[in-house]
Amino acid sequence: MALTQESASRDLTLPSGTHLRYYEAGDASAPPVVLLHGSGPGATGWSNFSGNIGVIAQGGFRVLAPDMPGWGESDAVATTDMDHDADLIAFLDVLGIEKAALVGNSMGAHTAIRFATLHPERISHLVTMGASLGRGRTKNLFSAADGPSEGLKVIARAYRDAGPENMKALVEIMTFDKERFATPELTQARSAAALARPEHLRNYVEGLPHGAPIPVKVDRDLIPDITVPTLIVHGRDDRVLHYEVSLWLTANIPNSRLVLLNRCGHWAMIEHADEFNRLVVDFLSHN
Repeated sequence: MALTQESASRDLTLPSGTHLRYYEAGDASAPPVVLLHGSGPGATGWSNFSGNIGVIAQGGFRVLAPDMPGWGESDAVATTDMDHDADLIAFLDVLGIEKAALVGNSMGAHTAIRFATLHPERISHLVTMGASLGRGRTKNLFSAADGPSEGLKVIARAYRDAGPENMKALVEIMTFDKERFATPELTQARSAAALARPEHLRNYVEGLPHGAPIPVKVDRDLIPDITVPTLIVHGRDDRVLHYEVSLWLTANIPNSRLVLLNRCGHWAMIEHADEFNRLVVDFLSHN
């Protein structure tokens, strides 16, 4: 039976009282893998990973893709109250999961990296795509250092006005193959999803002065202490977060390897879904 958004959809309540929507596939007794979506208006566990959840589950894993608080069908939360590390711990605890592999894109990669530094006993593998670390002390070697990237500026505009025109610009900046991905159907659907939750849009815009969408940053000094097997994936044509971030991660995480994909933007798991799925299943199965 084909996996659909409806059939994969689940709901739970965190101890804080926050409602959380998540998507699940695979045998409940299989090794757990948590997919963490990026930011951006209309982003959800399903919109980021609909092409990955079922395939990775078929590879022998229990796959879980939550809508983090402040996104999708989960409860809204102000940026000043946001802590995705605490939310992820609570999510795993409610489901009775002691240890999981974390696969994160962009903001989700930041959450996964920070989680690995704070809770090494709760993570089995780390996979990042288009990772974000926020601004740090390290000077940029290849990417611009004069403020937000072109892509981050487009994301901020789409949060202020999530209409189809701005959403088309967002999808175009996220991908290399614009003709394939920035279709009227996709941009309209993403716009509708974002506009359906105006409180999420409002909280993001109000939170920009406080560091939205990542108000609590990873401590870069702790990253070299990450010991779990780590797979780092980045698009060479990423205009949101430069692949320099992933070069830095590869140099600083001892048990890591980097896959740099040509003709690929910020959404490696969408633009190169088949290859990404093969990489992740093989990596989780043999490390």
